[in-house]
Amino acid sequence: MIPLAFAGRSPHVEFRPSEIAVGFDDVVGLGVVKEEVVRTLNLFLAYKTFHDRMGGNPRKAILFEGPPGTGKTYMAKAMAREAGVPFLYVSSSAFQSMYYGQTNRKIRTYFRKLRAAARREGGAIGFIEEIDAIAGARSGMRDAASPRPAADPASDGAAGGRDVARSGVREGITGVVNELLVQLQSFDEPTRLQRIRGALVDALNRWLAEGNQLRKPPPRLSNILVIGATNRAADLDPALLRPGRFDRSIHFDLPNRSGRREIIDYYLARKAHVPELDKDERRDQLAAITFGYSPVMIEHLLDEALVWALRDERDAMDWNDLQQAKLTEEIGLKQPVEYTEDEKRTIATHEAGHAVVAYLVGLTGPRRKLEVLSIVKRRDALGLLAHSETEERYTRTRSELVAAIQISFGGMTAEELFFGESGTGPGGDLAMATRVAAQMVGSFGMAGSLVSFDAVESGPIRQGIVAKVLGDEEGRVAVERILNQAKDEVRRMLDGNRDVVEALRDELLAREELVGDEIVEAIETALRVRQLPAAP
Repeated sequence: MIPLAFAGRSPHVEFRPSEIAVGFDDVVGLGVVKEEVVRTLNLFLAYKTFHDRMGGNPRKAILFEGPPGTGKTYMAKAMAREAGVPFLYVSSSAFQSMYYGQTNRKIRTYFRKLRAAARREGGAIGFIEEIDAIAGARSGMRDAASPRPAADPASDGAAGGRDVARSGVREGITGVVNELLVQLQSFDEPTRLQRIRGALVDALNRWLAEGNQLRKPPPRLSNILVIGATNRAADLDPALLRPGRFDRSIHFDLPNRSGRREIIDYYLARKAHVPELDKDERRDQLAAITFGYSPVMIEHLLDEALVWALRDERDAMDWNDLQQAKLTEEIGLKQPVEYTEDEKRTIATHEAGHAVVAYLVGLTGPRRKLEVLSIVKRRDALGLLAHSETEERYTRTRSELVAAIQISFGGMTAEELFFGESGTGPGGDLAMATRVAAQMVGSFGMAGSLVSFDAVESGPIRQGIVAKVLGDEEGRVAVERILNQAKDEVRRMLDGNRDVVEALRDELLAREELVGDEIVEAIETALRVRQLPAAP
């Protein structure tokens, strides 16, 4: 059994600068975040000038917060390498101990090691991963003095036991947070040698006259920068975020299109690929279709594309490998099934309806990029149309939201036009269309009323915007009006382009999957054939 004395050891891992392979040149796609981190690092390196000559208090701790995979740990390692100081990495879960009081002791030991490394090396950077695990808001715990619901007298013993357990957990969490708060202000704590010297000075001063007493030297400030990383900044105790503890919070967001292009350039320079992927238009297209991807997800996508190339006994990825990797990651692996002829024709007609509507609405509004059209089963999808906007947008107009609803109705309407009725396939499309319409009514003020359902209190049970809007009689009527108008317009659109739907359906039946320009070519070929003069 491990002696209790060892249970309070610091669980950190120390990296020397030479052991860190990541520098600022390897951090790409973060834009202003990288600039702010460089400024913080410059303050860290010039702390003596800033503190001694200018009288400023250097930043002691900063918080990296944002979605997973956005480069928080990566950036912290790069800072340590660029600064040339030790990097003490620790996961919050490693602090936790089954022994009472040992979690606090581990935190104290970690900060003691951090101060020792800083004094020895002239500076040190500490990194605490997922800091929310030990720094959750204390106010979130139920107060022990608050009234508890009435219980059956027969269960008083069990209820009392639960209250004691809850109280113990609450006190334990509060104690850990308090310890962390104290340690974040311990960077000027004297060393053991300084404390011994101070005790000797105090002992001598007892024998010296008041005017001749010795002065104890002030403790030396340790050049330490603590970095906390979290995906849940809202759960942190507010006391941590005040100046003097975490002096600055830096948000790591998902990269925009230009940031994704930088990340793609960086990784493709290190991964085998065909010359086609060196073209600017291909890389711009890849940046466009990876909207919402984090840097880690982009690298994983490229690695998966290499796997697809390897399966085909090739040593470099191409564009088709990237498409297959993206579909596999987002939707799932291909699951070949034996459709009946009628079922296969229905699915092809359904997906062709989606694609034709997406193409047509792009002629009068923001143009859409048709990426993949397939009737191959993947996970729960019997077929799919993957499409995106050619330009990255963060806001939507009413007409653009209506266009999204119309695209959703393309499959259902095509089935009704060609077969007289629709099947169960449009279920997911209807759900998406209803969500968008409910947001138009209840959140965006696009249905005649400026009342926001988001402002409605939901009571003890939280409700989403769809439930709120559909639960209101007038809101439900407004949603149905938007959906019916969109469906009527789609019916008119497809009824006038039956030949285009048929041509795309037949091409899809023959090839099962169309990618990028193949979809547009099939649609535009059908449109050109329509315009040819009839044979004499």
